[in-house]
Amino acid sequence: MIAIVDYGMGNLRSVQKAFEYLGYQAVITQDPQVILNASHVVLPGVGAFGDAIRNLEKAGLIDSIYRVVQDGRPFLGICLGLQLLFERSYEGGAFKGLALLPGEVKRLPEELNIKIPHMGWNELRYRANPIFEGLDDPCFVYFVHSYYVEPRVSEHVIGTTFYGMDITVAVNKDNIYGLQFHPEKSGAEGLKMLRNFARL
Repeated sequence: MIAIVDYGMGNLRSVQKAFEYLGYQAVITQDPQVILNASHVVLPGVGAFGDAIRNLEKAGLIDSIYRVVQDGRPFLGICLGLQLLFERSYEGGAFKGLALLPGEVKRLPEELNIKIPHMGWNELRYRANPIFEGLDDPCFVYFVHSYYVEPRVSEHVIGTTFYGMDITVAVNKDNIYGLQFHPEKSGAEGLKMLRNFARL
């Protein structure tokens, strides 16, 4: 059973529908016990970093996230959920993240003369990883974001895209995965990634 963490932010139903389409049981939940009983856990998210951390704290979900990760179960952060994996964000101030991965979240630089938010399809450049098994090359995925992650450990970076500059859009450390783009909105290639995650 795949638990989709509900902390009041994100397009939870579209992620759930994508897993159900692939034949997997997926539940949207705020119950820490359901999360702890899941085989896989997904942390989606759309919105502001500070609000997300506050909501996770209020709902009492942070401890269960740490326990799932420590147990070695596959854990996937999507969009804002990826950003929350890192140590801090500078979105609307400075906020501490879950610190499961070393690095920071920063705003896309306006001096690059790019449209912010970065919205639409862009090429995913990836290296070999179980979550990318069977993907097309090139592979295009769907983005909606104004902030990006700057990991401190290059080995954690498994995917990048070019948007005025090279930015990290996929990470992996042990059982922790993160995707800046929306696999549930990225057509057949996105579904392949969700299937690969569910098979981990």
